[in-house]
Amino acid sequence: MKYQTRKKALVLLADGTIFYGKSVGIEGTSTGEICFNTGMTGYQEIFTDPSYFGQLMVTTNAHIGNYGVNANEVESDGIKISGLICRNFSFTHSRIDSDGNLKDWFLEHNIVAISDVDTRALVSYIRDNGAMNAIISTEIENIDLLKKQLAEVPSMEGLELASKVSTKEPYFVGDERSELKISVLDIGIKKNIINNLVKRGAYVKVFPFNSSFEELEAFQPDGYFISNGPGDPEPLIEAQAVAKEIIKRDLPLFGICLGHQVIALANGISTYKMHNGHRGINHPVKNLLTGKGEITSQNHGFAIDRKETEANANVEITHVHLNDHTVAGIRLKNKNVFSVQYHPEASPGPHDSEYLFDQFIHNIQKAKLEVN
Repeated sequence: MKYQTRKKALVLLADGTIFYGKSVGIEGTSTGEICFNTGMTGYQEIFTDPSYFGQLMVTTNAHIGNYGVNANEVESDGIKISGLICRNFSFTHSRIDSDGNLKDWFLEHNIVAISDVDTRALVSYIRDNGAMNAIISTEIENIDLLKKQLAEVPSMEGLELASKVSTKEPYFVGDERSELKISVLDIGIKKNIINNLVKRGAYVKVFPFNSSFEELEAFQPDGYFISNGPGDPEPLIEAQAVAKEIIKRDLPLFGICLGHQVIALANGISTYKMHNGHRGINHPVKNLLTGKGEITSQNHGFAIDRKETEANANVEITHVHLNDHTVAGIRLKNKNVFSVQYHPEASPGPHDSEYLFDQFIHNIQKAKLEVN
C-alpha cells in the first residue's frame, strides 16, 4: 500500500487529548483501555494474549509486522486486543517461515489498527497521566460523536472480562495415561502455560471460568491451577470461592497473574488498579527466598496490596518487582499454595522463571507421597 493513499486516523483519549496517525487499511472505530507494551519482539503472542481483552495496545517498538505471523505463535484462538496503535506498520515481512503478513491477519479478525502515531509522545503521556479509556478511528470528521462513543465505554475498574475469553466447555490436553493430573481454572489462559504443564508430564483438564470446586475435583486431580486473564479480579466471586476451597483442603495450587490476584483476594488481601500497569518482557523481579534476580514477562493492570500482604500472618511475600516494589509473588505459610504476578511461561519473553512450573510439579509430587 502506498503511503499517500492511506486514510487519516486518530487516537482520542478519555481526557480529550488527541494523537493523529494513518490507517493501515482497515477502516472503522474501536474502543478500550489504552495501554503500552515495551517488548521488542513477540507482537503476535501479545495480540493473542487473553489478558489484553478490552484493551487498545500501543507498541513501543518502532516496527511492527516486519516478521509476519505464524500459526504456531498464538496464545489463544484469535486476536484479543481491541485495536493496535504503532509507529511503523510493516506491510511486507521477511521471516522465511511466516504464514502471511500482519495486515491480512488483522483483516481476517476485523481488528482496527493505526500507524504513524508519535508513540513516544503517546506512551510518555500515558505514563504521566495513567491508563485510561480511549478510542481509535478512521472516522475523524466528527470528534464530538467519537467523544460520545468513548463516554459509554465502561471503566476497567470493576469490569469482569474472564467470561469473555474463557473456554465454554471443558477440554483435555496431554497424555491421558499420565500419572499426574491437573485441573486448570481458565479465566483467560495462555496456551504456553498449558504447554509448560504438559511437557512436565501432566494430563490437564481445562475448566470454564465459573466452574465450581466440585467440578474441578471430579477430575480427581493431583493439583490445581488458576490462570492469567483480563479485567478486574474483584468481580470473580466464583473463582475466589474455588481458591478458598482448595486452600481450605490444603491441596497443591499455583496461580499466575489474575490467578495470583484471585488467590490474594481469597486470603482477604485487596487488589487495586495500577497507574499504568506492567507490560513488557524485561521487568526485573527479585526472588526473596533465593536472593536471585529474574528478568520477567509481565502483563497486568492490577496488583495486590503490599501492606495488607505483609500484615497477613498466613502469607509470605516471595517475589518483589524491583522497579516499584509491588508484590510479584506470594506463598501461604502453612498451605501448599503459591502464586506470581508475572508470566513464567513467557511467550514472549525470557525463561528465567520457568523453574516455577518445576516447583509446582514438585509440590504436587510431594503431596502425593504424603497421602500414600
